[in-house]
Amino acid sequence: MPASPPPPDDAPSAAPAALWRGLARHRPPGVDAADRAWRSPVRGPWLTSVLGAVLLATLPLVIVTGLLDWIAYGPRLDQAFPRDVGWLHPPVFDWPTRPAWLFRLTQGLHVTLGIVLVPVVLGKLWSVVPKLFDWPPARSAAQALERLSLLLLVGGILFQTATGLLNIQYAYLFGFDFYTAHWYGAWIFTAALVTHVAIKLPRLVTALRGPGFARTPVERTRPEPPDPDGLVALRPGPATMSRRGVLALVGGGALLLAALTVGQSVDGLRRTALLLPRGRRVDDGPTGFPVNRSVAAAGVTPEQTGPGWRLTLRAGNRTVALDRARLLALAQHTAVLPIACVEGWSTSQTWTGVRLRDLAALVGADGPATARVRSLERAGLFREAVLHGGQVTDPDALLALRVNGVDLSPDHGYPARIIVPALPGVHCTKWVAEIVFDG
Repeated sequence: MPASPPPPDDAPSAAPAALWRGLARHRPPGVDAADRAWRSPVRGPWLTSVLGAVLLATLPLVIVTGLLDWIAYGPRLDQAFPRDVGWLHPPVFDWPTRPAWLFRLTQGLHVTLGIVLVPVVLGKLWSVVPKLFDWPPARSAAQALERLSLLLLVGGILFQTATGLLNIQYAYLFGFDFYTAHWYGAWIFTAALVTHVAIKLPRLVTALRGPGFARTPVERTRPEPPDPDGLVALRPGPATMSRRGVLALVGGGALLLAALTVGQSVDGLRRTALLLPRGRRVDDGPTGFPVNRSVAAAGVTPEQTGPGWRLTLRAGNRTVALDRARLLALAQHTAVLPIACVEGWSTSQTWTGVRLRDLAALVGADGPATARVRSLERAGLFREAVLHGGQVTDPDALLALRVNGVDLSPDHGYPARIIVPALPGVHCTKWVAEIVFDG
């Protein structure tokens, strides 16, 4: 089968013309078969642009919330992952404690929107998949740059989506650190997205301003006029679905995923979060809300949390050790606060305990700059966390001893755990053994 002629705006330049002609003559196996296979008449600039516009409106929100989540982990305190990001280090700030639901919102949006957009991403890839088999892959230096950005864009979004979904399910099938890979993958994807949008935005706007095709029924569905990007099939077959049907299928898939996901962040809908089993309630009791890491997984034993347990407070040369009875004898404060996990689930509960600022005052650390909290847990990435001064002195920042009117369960951090407004859940340290106040 002869090669189709290149579009006019991709005509080869004079210098590398021999290269482009040589590539065109040596067509790899399967290229022509792919051209014959992808014949749907609904493909074209309009459908691709509609799906692209949806992604253009939503992907920046996924990117921004991901960046905010990294800042929430505290890069100034050297506990954001990855730690050393070199020149990719964005401007940072101390993560605020207000509103108390801030991290719940940013992380919930990041994960939920990432899941909901999966059908849109797949639909967009389906609309342009014949372009992946174009030969030669480029007919000019400018088109080579465009194809490279497209390769990074497609590869980037598939990588970020796949690793993100595996992380949500705690299925670490890949042999690399998720945080590092997801961070650098996000920057590569973002750069490719900006480049691709800069190249394609004029054509997207033109396609959307042209005649719409959503109202055409299947029996009257026809291909769009030939386009410079070659999205329209050269030899279209009969339509089996209208463009409206394609959009309904994609939109329906997105709504289904939303219905099966949003309950992870809404307490009243938690039982519907079928795609995120760790985000569901364990039981209907006061401590039946989800946990990320259980006491068994942490390796914390009953002997460590029994009558011999002591909380050690340090500030400079001063040290105070308190058992649980003495902690319960101190002024107690109750606050309704959410706890949000990096995997996307969150829940709001009623916590009771001693204010962290009151504990700091016991060792003479009024207005400390930081507090380093250590767990009984001997291993694990988050067995220790550092809180900045604003988090320590917030009136609702607690060393929690009880939740929903009962003692903490072992899985929820008995005998004591940290709970701070808007703090990432992994930094709400459980099974607290020591707090060191500095500054």
